[in-house]
Amino acid sequence: MSLGYFTIAWATSVKKGVIENVDYGYKGKSTAGNVFGFFNGLGDVAFAYAGHNVVLEIQATIPSTPERPSKCPMWRGVVVAYIVVALCYFPVAFISYRMFGNKVDDNILITLERPKWLIAKANMFVVIHVIGSYQIYAMPVFDMIETLLVKKLKFRPVFLGGFAFAPTTYFLPCIMWLTIYKPKRFSLSWWTNWICIVVGVCLMILSPIGGLRTIIVEAKTYKFYS
Repeated sequence: MSLGYFTIAWATSVKKGVIENVDYGYKGKSTAGNVFGFFNGLGDVAFAYAGHNVVLEIQATIPSTPERPSKCPMWRGVVVAYIVVALCYFPVAFISYRMFGNKVDDNILITLERPKWLIAKANMFVVIHVIGSYQIYAMPVFDMIETLLVKKLKFRPVFLGGFAFAPTTYFLPCIMWLTIYKPKRFSLSWWTNWICIVVGVCLMILSPIGGLRTIIVEAKTYKFYS
């Protein structure tokens, strides 16, 4: 599904060609707008590459023995997954920006508009993809919420929908690594993990700020079913 609607997006962009008076400058009209737009962009990237908490759930289902630990096939799977992600996102990002400049919408399918049947097909792919992946992404969220409610707050087990990806997606693995392996302080591994933790926390703080401002600004002119 992903390859389907991403291919439609970049191939249709190539077909349309570069628009007249294309502008590759900043989209914001002020310094503040550009800064908050950058924060919002960080959130987009974080959302696109989120899902590391699901990796633990998947690896837990893989048979593991001392001779054949589960981390070996899991590592190969992760590498292939990121290659596929790169093949999906990078062509759309580069080609759509080349063709439309800063006029490109957050959703490239809105910018394309026509042919309508092809855009509808791409959106159908997106819906199928989201429905299929929702259950996988939601499992860690459900588990986390139920653990909190049942074990700590003594609530009865309940099923709640996930409103967002866990913010610990980006720095929890690093904290776990430091806690379990206890690398030598100020070593390369120690610095690498702490840098990832700091970047992850900053991302968690800055991304919602940019996203909230974008929602507020766009809500002034947004029209449902327009």
